[in-house]
Formats: sequence, C-alpha cells, structure tokens
Amino acid sequence: MIIPAADRLSTVKEYYFVKKLEEIARLNKAGKNVISFGIGSPDLAPSTETIEALIVTSSAAPSHGYQPYRGIPELREAMATFYASTYGVSLDSNKEILPLMGSKEGILHISMAFLNPGDEVLVPDPGYPTYTSLSTLIGAVVRKYTLEESEDWHPTIQALESMDLSKVKMMWLNYPHMPTGAEANPDRLLPLIEFAKRHRILLCFDNPYSLVLNKQKPFSILSLPGAEEVAIELNSLSKSHNMAGWRVGMMVGDEAYLTAALAVKSNIDSGMFLGIQKAAIKAFQNTTEWHEERNKVYHDRREKIFELLDTLGFEFDRNQVGLFVWCKPKKTSSISDIPAFVDELLYQASVFFTPGEIFGAGGKGYLRASLCVPMEKIIQAGERIEQYVASKK
Repeated sequence: MIIPAADRLSTVKEYYFVKKLEEIARLNKAGKNVISFGIGSPDLAPSTETIEALIVTSSAAPSHGYQPYRGIPELREAMATFYASTYGVSLDSNKEILPLMGSKEGILHISMAFLNPGDEVLVPDPGYPTYTSLSTLIGAVVRKYTLEESEDWHPTIQALESMDLSKVKMMWLNYPHMPTGAEANPDRLLPLIEFAKRHRILLCFDNPYSLVLNKQKPFSILSLPGAEEVAIELNSLSKSHNMAGWRVGMMVGDEAYLTAALAVKSNIDSGMFLGIQKAAIKAFQNTTEWHEERNKVYHDRREKIFELLDTLGFEFDRNQVGLFVWCKPKKTSSISDIPAFVDELLYQASVFFTPGEIFGAGGKGYLRASLCVPMEKIIQAGERIEQYVASKK
C-alpha cells in the first residue's frame, strides 16, 4: 500500500470466520471435505412465491432504477402487518419502520447516528461480535456486561446498576440470544425499560431469531409497556425466511430514532432493489405451515446434532432455541481448551465447530454448532466423530 491503513483498524480484528473459512477452503481443496457447523447461513430455500416475485419484478424494465431510501410503501406496510400479527405490536408504516439491507447494516447506522467518540455502549458477553467491532470502529468505548448461564443468559439490574453508567448512551440486547439460544423472558426484560429511562440509555434490541424453533409466542421488546420511549429494534428475513443472502431487514421504533438513522443510511446506499422488496412482501405472506415445516427440519437436525455432541462428551440445554446449539464439556470430560479441541477435530476428523470464546470471555469453555447443515452431512459428521472418539480410547 502507498498509504497506511486508518488507525481505527488497529482497534478491531478481522472477523474470525473470514480466516477460518479460508482455512477450511484450503483443506477442502486438498480433498478433506470438511463438514462445517460454523456459520448460521440457511441452506434452505425461500418460499416459491418469494422467488417468483423476484423473477417477475426483475423482468420488468422499470424495476432497475434507484429506489426510495425508506423502501416502497407496500414493503413498509407488509412489515407493519408482520409486526402486528407476529408480535402484537402496532407500528405506523410511514413513521416507525425503516427497511434495511440486512439488520447488520442497522447496527452500523444506529451506532453512527447516536454514538460520539468516547461515548460508552453496553455490549453483552457472550454476544454477537459485531456490536463490539462497529462500536469500536466509530470511536465509542465498549463496556461488556456479563451474561451468566445461572441467570438464563439474561442481564440483572443489580449488576448493571453496580457499573459506572455516567457515559453510557446505548445498550445492545439480543433475544432469542445468539450464541446461547436463550429465549426472551419478558419478565426479566421489563425492568430494563425503567433502567433505561433512569439512566437515559437507548436500548437496541436485535431480534433475528424469534421465528426459529421458538417455544413461546415470538417476542418484541416494543411489546413491553413504555418501551417505545427508550428502545428500537432490528429484525430481518435472513434466518426466519431463509433469505440471508438477499439482505432484507428492518429497523422499527419511534420516528425520531429512525429519522436519525436514516440520515446516516441515505448517505451510504441508494435504496434496495425493487425485485427484492417485492419478494420480501411475498415472504411476509408465508403461511404458518411454511414456518412449521422449516422448523421441523431444524428440529430434526438439532436432535441429531445433540447426539453427536453427546458422543463428543458435551452437555447442552434442550430448551434452547434459534439456529445454533450452545454446549460445554461434561464434568467428566477431559476437554479443557476448546479452541485447541476445535482445531484437533478439524484436522483429525474434518469436522468444524465454533469455539465459544469468539463471542467474548463469557463464551470461554463453550462450543457452538450451526443447524444449517443438511441431515446427510450431519450423519456423516457423526460417523467421523465416532471414529475420532474411538481413536482416543
């Protein structure tokens, strides 16, 4: 390079999966045929109606121009209908919904809209690494709040109040929780509304997994009394509608918060392709049976993954939800170094899992497995794992 990279890049590391997927690609090129349980990228297709809407719209010449920054009205109306029927939350489609090119984009927009250099942001540990990296990139100070298995991976007001909150402006929340699979407990989250009001903290609720293997009615933080004053929510079609690569998401909440985020967004992109917007409208019309069929596939895969993890000597909560299995070695297990174990399994059995500590110090000692693997591959991985375990005896 003829110029050095910006100083801000020294504050973040390259996303873990970038290097690991490159490593797996090299192994596959050498003939290893690695079975990866790493990334939560749905391998199932969107509904037929969703795909057809994209094809039809893409065939029309007028579809290929720039689109409104806030999306077409029909898309926002479909999102409002989705929130009303799914979460029982009423939204004004003209003021309280901002379509996004995936919710990951929304994390950046929110951070840039509300955080100045030196401002502090509360981030869950363990939690999604992007909350930390994007906060750091814009010069904010990350303050980790620890989630404990004994608390069902929910924050406690007592622990939060014990922190110096004088510079904190935002707090990230994510339920169903990634990576632990803890489902949102409204009674545990309700006190956070008054907490946020007392300390003038914006609650940012990231909600992409609420339709995946959920055991209760899907939850939105905006369903809690008083939440609209202190909370905004991100959601997406990536996991719930098998549309990860399509990049369709939404930010919902009070108009003032969305207007600030739009000021950032409108200076970064030029609107979502019309074909994808029309397809998303159709996706929101997927039937209950369609969602149940998807969840049946994930349920069956999860049961088989439970079996192979048990063979490896891991334990897990069978009540966890979402797109992953979160587990830790049994007390009788000799496994103590998860990253070393992950690498050993990769090179000796050609099976890859994600070490929990990439999600923060609170993930140390845990392992994560994605459900986005076809059943025949899971069975094959089980056979490899049985051979690996037998070789250790």
